[in-house]
Amino acid sequence: MRSDLMKKGLERAPHRSLFKAMGYTDEEIARPIIGVVNSANEIIPGHIHLDLITADVKAGIRMAGGTPVEFPVIGVCDGIAMNHAGMKYSLASRELIADSIEIMATAHPFDALVFIPNCDKIVPGMLMAALRLNIPSIFISGGPMLAGRLQGRAVDLISVFEGVGAVKARKITSSELQQLEDCACPGCGSCSGMYTANSMNCVTEALGLGLPGHGTIPAVLAARHRLAKQAGMKIMDLLRKNVRPRDIATLAAFKNAIAVDMALGCSTNTVLHIPAVAHEAGIKLDLDLFNKISEKTPNLCKLSPAGPHHIEDLDAAGGIQAVMKVISKLGVISEKAMTVNGKTVAANLKATRVLNEEVIRPLAKPYSKQGGIAVLRGNLAPDGAVVKQSAVAEAMQVNEGRARVFDSEDKAITAILGGKIKPGDIVVIRYEGPKGGPGMREMLSPTSAIVGMGLDKSVALLTDGRFSGGTQGAAIGHISPEAAEGGTIALVKEGDIIAIDIPAKKLTLKVDNAELEKRRISLKAWTPAITTGYLARYAKMVTSASTGAVFKD
Repeated sequence: MRSDLMKKGLERAPHRSLFKAMGYTDEEIARPIIGVVNSANEIIPGHIHLDLITADVKAGIRMAGGTPVEFPVIGVCDGIAMNHAGMKYSLASRELIADSIEIMATAHPFDALVFIPNCDKIVPGMLMAALRLNIPSIFISGGPMLAGRLQGRAVDLISVFEGVGAVKARKITSSELQQLEDCACPGCGSCSGMYTANSMNCVTEALGLGLPGHGTIPAVLAARHRLAKQAGMKIMDLLRKNVRPRDIATLAAFKNAIAVDMALGCSTNTVLHIPAVAHEAGIKLDLDLFNKISEKTPNLCKLSPAGPHHIEDLDAAGGIQAVMKVISKLGVISEKAMTVNGKTVAANLKATRVLNEEVIRPLAKPYSKQGGIAVLRGNLAPDGAVVKQSAVAEAMQVNEGRARVFDSEDKAITAILGGKIKPGDIVVIRYEGPKGGPGMREMLSPTSAIVGMGLDKSVALLTDGRFSGGTQGAAIGHISPEAAEGGTIALVKEGDIIAIDIPAKKLTLKVDNAELEKRRISLKAWTPAITTGYLARYAKMVTSASTGAVFKD
């Protein structure tokens, strides 16, 4: 066993003594030592209950003959970190999470690992660690939050963000916003729509590293606890058979995950995270692959913010397995791919069926013939930009407008809420990329303000930053190269005409090359906003959004 390095033989008597100091018996020490990576904390609603999930996992491990050893990792709540300096640390935390797990699982050579994430950057950070370490691993998330209810309608966190803009536009009162605030997030779990957390948990299941149900079973259901016990038991099977993450997360499995991403209409953040996870497995995923798969994969689901349904509805309709069953008929799913339950995708899908065709539409009735995400290119984004096309109004799919340019998210929000943005404007927010931010902040507040003020069908927003999975409207992010690297977005001036053509995958700044070269010559060199601490180091090491914002090799 891998753990023999720290527990077996005469020379390891001191090591065993330290285990015994913590109450471990000789029998426990002799068994396989299973690391349980618990991301529980008291600042993320999706993680507030993870100690309960962890207890279930540990029970499953013990039932199957292993000894669980729990250790923690950090986690940032993107919602609470939103719209202030804290958001600069969200994406940057992904690398810290992966690195810290590598440290813990190498300093203490566990035989296998069970990962317990739930929200935002914790999921991809753990996936990156699993692929990097490549020892038997399984994932079990904490599950999604239920949607809230207000006056007979479903509401969620995004309803509250959009409510801020609605108050500013005098569409609702501050007391109505208070009512919404009180009921939008009714309890534990990852926020209830197809936002980044749930997107990545669904991707994990599609990738084969989580058991069926991993991505969609609500946090408050007993089924989530049963699944956690099953994950604890299943890790012992994976260990016995020496099945490792890279045996499961092959190129074919990543293509499966992207196809499911497109069918669901997941967060644009998946285009950052999936390549970053693949990178740890030595697999290069070009951004154009997302478009190629999107062209073959229709958008079958519209979950909040793109539509009326929530993750609990998707679960009741058959979940990720049902979505995979439908799109497998198109040849976009590799059914031979293996999964952590020891079965192929084909075997898992055999008894699966769609239980609600309003939530998971049939192939004959898709929301759109292409997937939920599109990668755009053009002189404004030669290395690519990303848009959640399933959440863009028809009127905004092809659009031209004049640029309103802001060098930070904060300045843009002030202008939007101050009524300075008019129909036909295209808001450009720059110097918010991985390097320039630093940290590539989510732009949920400005996009929600635009929606709340009723401008989402007439105003587009472009940025080298990124968006929440809760963003809707013509919000185009990840523009690469970013402004801090001298990308074209740094050359945009107030009043320039920008053309957006999502069906054609084009993003064009309508300024001739001679003028752009003139502007480039006079462009002031970028200076970092933060020069000390982790973010300063992060800015020096991080690569472009087009490569997943991973660290330089």
